[in-house]
Amino acid sequence: MTSIAAQSVHRFADLSQLYSEMTASPEFQAVFGEPLGLTVSGPGEAPAELDMPEPLAVQADCGGVIACLFDLLGDTRLEALAPEIAWGFVNSFHFVASKLERREDGLARELGDLARSYDPSEVYARELEEKQLLCQTVAEQRAAVETMRDFAAETYRALSGWPWSPSRGSKPTARGASQIDALDFLRARQLAARERHMPQGPIVVFSGPALWHDFQQIWDRLDAIHARVPNMTLVTTGQRKGADAIAAAWAARPEKRVPLVTYGLYGTGSKVAFARNRKLVDLAPVEALLCEGSGLQANLYQLLREAGVPIHAFRREGQAPDIKLRRRNAA
Repeated sequence: MTSIAAQSVHRFADLSQLYSEMTASPEFQAVFGEPLGLTVSGPGEAPAELDMPEPLAVQADCGGVIACLFDLLGDTRLEALAPEIAWGFVNSFHFVASKLERREDGLARELGDLARSYDPSEVYARELEEKQLLCQTVAEQRAAVETMRDFAAETYRALSGWPWSPSRGSKPTARGASQIDALDFLRARQLAARERHMPQGPIVVFSGPALWHDFQQIWDRLDAIHARVPNMTLVTTGQRKGADAIAAAWAARPEKRVPLVTYGLYGTGSKVAFARNRKLVDLAPVEALLCEGSGLQANLYQLLREAGVPIHAFRREGQAPDIKLRRRNAA
């Protein structure tokens, strides 16, 4: 897509020409350019043919609102707050998408119950079709907001330097076409949800301490692994700073787009982290990259080694000098 920031207009009349010369990304084109034939605004509402927002306009504005924040606060005493405020804007998209997903799940359960209690009456068929259309409408809304969130998050990553983080037809039978269509829709929806939340591909495990500054050695080694395993899924221990954040930033780069799974700590107690290490090994990773840290990394190293997983290990003293630290000391 042509960069919006690279072009300018001098009057509103020029906007239509500018938009005509630009192209929306495939993701926006797929979600906003090919809407459902009919949609419903809520339960009990009549189906209607309503337009979706223009794909390119949505994409430009979603990125523009984040870029405007950084531009507004840049070179001022509030510049340091720009990432935090922009994070909140992206999180607003995420909040709405999550709410729509929960509503979609509820409608899907209702649709499933209805589809399994077959009734040959016209009333049943109409109720089933209405429930399916409502569920499809919410699914379409959720996909649209997720696409907006993802582009806003990518703009946030590009401007802040860190990734944003908080997600065939049927054979006719005596059951009737409406019921089969509903069951097909549920199966398709389950597959799409599983792909969103459980990326497929060989697992590469990454772990490192919260204090780690040398991003280049990590990125170079991940580049080498990715060259060997182009369809890899990166699994980290989910810290928001240090080595894990460096790995997450690598995975979020536009030229990589590597699925990232953050395996955080769930539960309390000193044994939780070590239990997570065992679960990471249970994922059967094809390779692992570890940065020297605490006993957790040492334990994970031992478990991976016992499992025969190829390990790339970096020692703390092997990092390149911390330029920022040297500058502070010199000052």
